[in-house]
Amino acid sequence: MANTPKMFTRDNGATIAYHKSEGAGPGNGPGVVFLGGFMSDMDGTKAMALEAHCEQQGRAYVRFDYQGHGQSSGKFTEGTIGKWSEDAIDALDTLTRGPQILVGSSMGGWIMLLAALARPERVAGLVGIAAAPDFTEALMWKGFSAEIRETLQRDRVYHAPSEYADSSYAITMDLIEDGRKHLLLDKTIEFDRPVHLIQGIVDDAVPWEHALTISRQLKTDDVTTTLIKDGDHRLSRPEDLAKIFAAVDRLASGPAD
Repeated sequence: MANTPKMFTRDNGATIAYHKSEGAGPGNGPGVVFLGGFMSDMDGTKAMALEAHCEQQGRAYVRFDYQGHGQSSGKFTEGTIGKWSEDAIDALDTLTRGPQILVGSSMGGWIMLLAALARPERVAGLVGIAAAPDFTEALMWKGFSAEIRETLQRDRVYHAPSEYADSSYAITMDLIEDGRKHLLLDKTIEFDRPVHLIQGIVDDAVPWEHALTISRQLKTDDVTTTLIKDGDHRLSRPEDLAKIFAAVDRLASGPAD
C-alpha cells in the first residue's frame, strides 16, 4: 500500500493526509514542499512528477492535501484561504526540518506566499506555477456578474462550472470574505529570498499579467519570471515540468558564486 498516505492531526482536530520522502540528508540542500491548487489534490500530475524528480535528486519532498481536499478531513465548502494557509504552515512545522523550497500551483501560489511570510526563517525560496494570490477578489469577485454576486450574497454559495472538473464547484461567500483578509498584491510582499514564477501566456484562469504584478510587489530583487508562450493553466506537459524542475534545482543549489 505504498500509495496510502500518512496522516497528522492538527490542534483543531483536522486530519491532514500527506506523503513524505526523506531525501539523502541535509547535505543535499533544502527540502521541497508542494502546495496544490483550488479543488486539486496531492496526487495531481505536477505534484507526482516533482516527487519523482526530487527522489532522483536525493531531495526531501512533501505533498499534502488541505482540509476538504483529497484525503484530508473536512468539507471543501467550509474551507477558506486562512484555513488552508494554516494547514500549509502546520505541514511545514510538523513534517519538515531545516530550509524548504515551497512550490505553489495556482491557489497554492497564494498559500506559499502566506506560509513564507509566516515562517520566513524556514523558507529558502519559492517557485510559483500560475501563482494566483488574491484570486478570490481579483479573479473571482471583480469578474463576477451582478447576478452571481447577488446569488453569493443571498445564498452564501455559487456553483460555478469548471473545465478542470467533471462537475461544478462551490464558491462560498465565506471564501470571498476571508480572502479579503489575506490580500497581498495591494502592498509590498515582505519576502526577501529567491522567487521563480512560471506562467503560461494562454492561461485562461490566471492572466499572465498576474505574474508580473506579483514580481513587482515582492520585496526581493531576486525574482525570475518565465512566460511560456503556448502554456496553459495546467503547465503539466513534459516541457513545462522540465522548467519547474530546473527552477527548483536552481533555487536548491543556493546562490551562484
